[in-house]
Amino acid sequence: MIRAVVFDFDGLILDTESAEFESFQAMYLQHGAELTIEVWGACIGTAPGVFDPYEDLERCLGRPYDREAARMQRRSYYADRMAQADIRPGVRSYLEEARRLGLSIGLASSSTRDWVTGYLDQYGLLSYFEVIRTRDDVRQVKPDPELYVQTLDALGVAPGEAIAFEDSPNGAKAAWTAGMNCVIVPNAVTGLLSFGPHHFRLNSMADTPLAEVIRKLQEQF
Repeated sequence: MIRAVVFDFDGLILDTESAEFESFQAMYLQHGAELTIEVWGACIGTAPGVFDPYEDLERCLGRPYDREAARMQRRSYYADRMAQADIRPGVRSYLEEARRLGLSIGLASSSTRDWVTGYLDQYGLLSYFEVIRTRDDVRQVKPDPELYVQTLDALGVAPGEAIAFEDSPNGAKAAWTAGMNCVIVPNAVTGLLSFGPHHFRLNSMADTPLAEVIRKLQEQF
């Protein structure tokens, strides 16, 4: 029986990931280099220190460059993209449907609490979440399962009683390792990556009602 749903944030609720990747791609191109999705994909959904694009660009160029100027231009590009952003299709309807179904709602993100709650408040979504766990709460972020383990404990549900919604391979690995039902909803960037084990894949939450996703998951067992 499904008693809870747990959402990732970046790339799943709000597609910050495509804007970030594109901003770094533009930075590389401006310096005559290329940032591929294969290189970038390893750092999506996990700690920021896994990959340093500023250090990598210098390695690609074989010479120093003005990092501060590049950083400022990259952030400006990102801000312009995010100023036009909205939550991904179907997110709000899933949250409302989860409420109607009497499900507990949690969030597990490798980003900081201020980052996550700031955006949730901006889009009027913060009140939906009973439990929020971020990298401020754990020793290891995704793909380690600690974020999900803490979220499930706080919600008071067993892993098999919850669905994790994820957009990245690192996030899906964390949910799967935690023993949860894992539904992936890749975005424009993570859709290009290879995923490990998961139970179900959606192109968009707008395509399939939450109750239908729950029914299909239960049919697998």
